[in-house]
Amino acid sequence: MTQIKLVIFDLSGTTVEDDNAVAKSMHQAAVEHGLDVSLEEFQKSIGTNKIHLYQYMIAKSKGQNVRIEDFEKYDFPEILEEAMIMFKRYSVIMLGYYRQNVKAMPGAEETFRWCKNNNIKVATDTGFHNDVNDAIMEGLGWLKNGLVDISVDVEDTNEIGRPAPYMIFHIMKELGIQSVHEVLKIGDTPADLISGYNAGCAGNVGVLSGANSYEVLVKHPHTHIISDVSKLPELIQEYFM
Repeated sequence: MTQIKLVIFDLSGTTVEDDNAVAKSMHQAAVEHGLDVSLEEFQKSIGTNKIHLYQYMIAKSKGQNVRIEDFEKYDFPEILEEAMIMFKRYSVIMLGYYRQNVKAMPGAEETFRWCKNNNIKVATDTGFHNDVNDAIMEGLGWLKNGLVDISVDVEDTNEIGRPAPYMIFHIMKELGIQSVHEVLKIGDTPADLISGYNAGCAGNVGVLSGANSYEVLVKHPHTHIISDVSKLPELIQEYFM
């Protein structure tokens, strides 16, 4: 069995506490601008590019047959302006939250250290844009203190986010990892799992500490589902070492 050399961690709900704040913030901005969509729909779809997510939700509300699996294949230029209005409002809410409340998920930093001690590189990827990603990294200091080797957001891949695999491939290129069979992806959303599957990662792990339940995650491609990120070292030792 090929040993894992890189773990790519999602942020909100996986390694960063948010009390479902991402979905709530997106839903609040949508409702304020008259979009009839449930909080549950956002919970299932977060982890993606947030501008594209608003386009996706608007298109869905207009009766278009859209699927999360095909998320980054869609292009809705005719509703971009409407989506941007919601996105800008969401960004204000989200930045305000993380500047006041940014906190590591229990066990996250210990798991990062375990990876480092076992010669496994640590990366984060996210559906956030650069401003929110920077606020999180500055608040937690993970890049400065070396716990995280690289932190990538949708702006690093020309705004093509999950479930496309390009953030994973970008991280691999930057860190010199040549084989997806040496990579493990972990996150709390369907978009995380589908991106890991699309990339062909050896490990594709769902966590139940974020917005989605086991019943939601189990429907999407995965190798394992665990309760939270603190269980990852044990899983890697059992299956990937």
